[in-house]
Amino acid sequence: MTIISPSLLACDFLNIENELKVLEKEDNVWLHLDIMDGHFVPNLTFGHPIIQQISNKTNNKLDAHLMVSNPEFYIDTFKKYNIHNITFHYESTDSPIELINDFKKNYPSVGISIKPNTDVTVLDDQLLKNLDLVLIMSVEPGFGGQKFMTNSIDKIETLNKLRKKHNYSFQIQVDGGINDLNSNTLVSAGADNLVAGSYIFKNNIEEYHSKIESLRN
Repeated sequence: MTIISPSLLACDFLNIENELKVLEKEDNVWLHLDIMDGHFVPNLTFGHPIIQQISNKTNNKLDAHLMVSNPEFYIDTFKKYNIHNITFHYESTDSPIELINDFKKNYPSVGISIKPNTDVTVLDDQLLKNLDLVLIMSVEPGFGGQKFMTNSIDKIETLNKLRKKHNYSFQIQVDGGINDLNSNTLVSAGADNLVAGSYIFKNNIEEYHSKIESLRN
């Protein structure tokens, strides 16, 4: 079953506890946390106290996406928040394999993300065989509500072929502009995990189940 990862950046923060309760009823759902520092990307989002509170209010798996210039800082500072997967950007470090190994000491799953203009070939064999997840950005990271960029489909297909050829075990996650009109194409290309913010949260809380299921069908 495709994992759906609602991006909490798009939720109603004045009603977040109720939204977390509704999402907890769903199967195979991760809660996607966009961590932005105002430097690597121009926006600024969740700090440590908010993530701690979210962690205390849900049993869903937490999926932290670090859009920051210093991902190594979060190795220790996030380890108390029961985060299942933590993903950093290839563009944010000169030592990605070392960072993967350091994160693996504290987190069950470690991923790496690439921006839309970064060629997927930068993810070489040494990286791919050590990763649990690869996040393909289908919009420019930093702001929600952007239009889906179709060049991400080629990247997913390339990664999926490499995964099958070498028997790699990483998930392929996609983030940006995902809705019921493109989700089937992404899954057919090889995506296992779809991040959706605006599409899920733009309507009433009672519609979350139908929105999540529409991304799987």
